[in-house]
Amino acid sequence: MTLPMPDRKTADLPGHWLFARLGKRVLRPGGLGLTHRMLADAELSGADVVELAPGMGRTAREILNHTPGTYTGVEADPNAAGVVRTVVGERGRVVTGEASETGLDAGSADVVVGEAMLTMQTHMHKAEIAREAFRVLRPGGRYAIHELALQPDNVPEVVKDEVRTALARSIKVNARPLTGAEWTELLTQVGFTVEKTSFAPMALLEPHRLIADEGLMGALRFVFNVLRDSDARARVLNMRATFRRHRGNMAAIEVIATKPAA
Repeated sequence: MTLPMPDRKTADLPGHWLFARLGKRVLRPGGLGLTHRMLADAELSGADVVELAPGMGRTAREILNHTPGTYTGVEADPNAAGVVRTVVGERGRVVTGEASETGLDAGSADVVVGEAMLTMQTHMHKAEIAREAFRVLRPGGRYAIHELALQPDNVPEVVKDEVRTALARSIKVNARPLTGAEWTELLTQVGFTVEKTSFAPMALLEPHRLIADEGLMGALRFVFNVLRDSDARARVLNMRATFRRHRGNMAAIEVIATKPAA
């Protein structure tokens, strides 16, 4: 299995792909628990489902467990797309494309799912991706996202900037999380009606979350891989310290939004 950015040095690798290289398979801020809640709320059974940026295919497997009518993954990285194809097999298809320009037909999906990818985009690109989800959905269709949120809604701008800067330095990606109110505003501005929001702790690298997400053996494998690689160990410890330092202002968020019926 060839992971994305195979030639990138550990010190420069985006945090989520570093975790994948070290054997971590759940790369979402709210863990499997929030993913399961989001997928249940999205009502996938019998639906035509599109997943944007499926990454390592962990959520694709969960989506397929809900017996959708069809599954289509849209992944920009060809290596990641190949990984997801091995997960999906004959039960769906994976196309190579951008989340903001999928190439899919308008009104061809009942549900669009996106996890931990809007956070990494500029505000303009967030809106472009949300508009593409709106275009692809049929009237009455549902857009389900699981992202990183800032809290509380009235957090000062100086604190927002501090958290975003710390995340960018630590995970090597220009993460731009929004408050719950800002996520709602983003989606309503492109035409969606927000039906539900819920939150979970951002505890990606805490022992209890590692075991819950990866299972005991998977968590031990991840820890072993971290311990034997000094560069990776330094990166992971730095990320965990950043998450802990700012945990009072960070959470994972689920949002279910609908495209108005015609």
